[in-house]
Amino acid sequence: MSATPPDHVPPAPEAAEPEAAPRFSRQPIRSFVLRQGRMSDAQKRAIEEGLPRHGIRYAVAPLDYASTFGRQGPVVLEIGCGMGDTTAKIAAAQPERDFIGIEVHGPGVGNLCKLIEAQALTNLRVMQHDATEVVRDMIAPDSLAGVHVFFPDPWPKKRHHKRRILQPAFVHELAARLAPGGYLHCATDWEEYAQHMLEVLSAEPLLQNTASDYAPRPDYRPLTKFEARGLRLGHGVWDLVFTRKA
Repeated sequence: MSATPPDHVPPAPEAAEPEAAPRFSRQPIRSFVLRQGRMSDAQKRAIEEGLPRHGIRYAVAPLDYASTFGRQGPVVLEIGCGMGDTTAKIAAAQPERDFIGIEVHGPGVGNLCKLIEAQALTNLRVMQHDATEVVRDMIAPDSLAGVHVFFPDPWPKKRHHKRRILQPAFVHELAARLAPGGYLHCATDWEEYAQHMLEVLSAEPLLQNTASDYAPRPDYRPLTKFEARGLRLGHGVWDLVFTRKA
């Protein structure tokens, strides 16, 4: 019987492959990074039970708003709902309009589903997918009454600026999906990003600014607790409201 060579190391048992993350985008450069960490059972249950009732599946096909909401009415798209509190408040205050909220992070999707259920909001639906793909593949040109982009990730480091969602190409896609007279409302608490937004939106030929530069906060956008605290501390918030030219 031969001895085992002293430098031989038995192969380690194969490690279990990590659970695959949901794939919400095929873009090479994304405006988001899915947070690591597991969701609670309650958050998972909110998604499992809520999305089939209140969600819209991503598909490479134009979305039929009348079939989605059971009526024909003005539709507003919100990109990046966070935990959904602002989205739900706006939808509740404007029952004559229909709203589609897009968010990739599971806890936010689950919480928005819970808010829809708790408030019996029939004019709000949720999508868990990359907004750039949803706009490109599912939103017909000239079909939206409005678009909200509130407090998107500012990606403050210069090398990450390419990940900011409000880039010229995407702003053009959004502008083309607005009906004439429809509006694009953006807000940020990062002054440098506000300047970038103003430059990009002002350069889009389909859009016109409703103000000389930054707009007063419209009444329909409620203050978040975080925003209110920042304002008390003297931090700035910048709103931009542009409309689609006729």
